[in-house]
Amino acid sequence: MRWTAKDAALFAGERKYVDTLLIPFVPVTFGEGAKEAANSGEFVEILGHLLEKQFKGRVLLLPPYTYFAEFSGEKRRRLLDEWLHPVREADFRFVFFLSSDRSWKELLSDEDGEFLWVPSVPLEHLDEQNKRAIMENQAGQLLNIFVEKWQKAEISS
Repeated sequence: MRWTAKDAALFAGERKYVDTLLIPFVPVTFGEGAKEAANSGEFVEILGHLLEKQFKGRVLLLPPYTYFAEFSGEKRRRLLDEWLHPVREADFRFVFFLSSDRSWKELLSDEDGEFLWVPSVPLEHLDEQNKRAIMENQAGQLLNIFVEKWQKAEISS
């Protein structure tokens, strides 16, 4: 499910089946590195949509958590904590963070959720067929992580 009016209505009726939240992290910068940050954001957003499509009905894909790349780790963490407060209260069993920014790994704890780091691939010069193949390959690798996490939880409960 995506954060759309149609899916939000569906989510309300099917809440007990939607136990997983997927949150893409998208960097923004207006200085040096803007193009790389935009590429990273585009890559992560496309990947998030592919994952949501595979697990529709179990995963809710939120709009990206957007942050300024220039912010210190401490400031990023503080802002994220405020943002995550309602997420924690919503009581999702699984939370996945998707990012091409490796620095988030050090800022997130296991209690926050599962951090999925993916190196972004520059997509701007690829034709649609190659772009789709790369994205589907990356999504396929991440699908296994979701399934493993769910299976481990089933075994331990």
